[in-house]
Amino acid sequence: MIVRKLQEVTSVDWGNGLSRRFLTRGDGVGYTVTDTIVRAGTKSRLEYRNHLETCYCIAGSGEVIDTAGTVHPITPGTLYSLDRHDAHWLVAHPEEDLRLVCVFTPALRGDERHDLDSSGYSHY
Repeated sequence: MIVRKLQEVTSVDWGNGLSRRFLTRGDGVGYTVTDTIVRAGTKSRLEYRNHLETCYCIAGSGEVIDTAGTVHPITPGTLYSLDRHDAHWLVAHPEEDLRLVCVFTPALRGDERHDLDSSGYSHY
């Protein structure tokens, strides 16, 4: 059994936020669970080419925008799933952080960071 508290987990600053990684590849469960803060007023162009990701909003607000330009508002109680390695924009409200619980499969190594300065979508 694995039991962890937020203050005990590895935190990774990924550029526009902080990903607190509760489970990673080394834990051997096959998926990763994170508690992720997306900083207020940020807009991140993201794509997970090697992982599927599902996020559940527990605080704050923002939106996820698909490549067709469809805007999906995110508020507490909203879940979105990138079930096709979907490229997307993740936008946090200008005045409040967005907090998400995220699940990745297969599991992350745990040290991945986004390259938000690249000309394309940041990916890993």
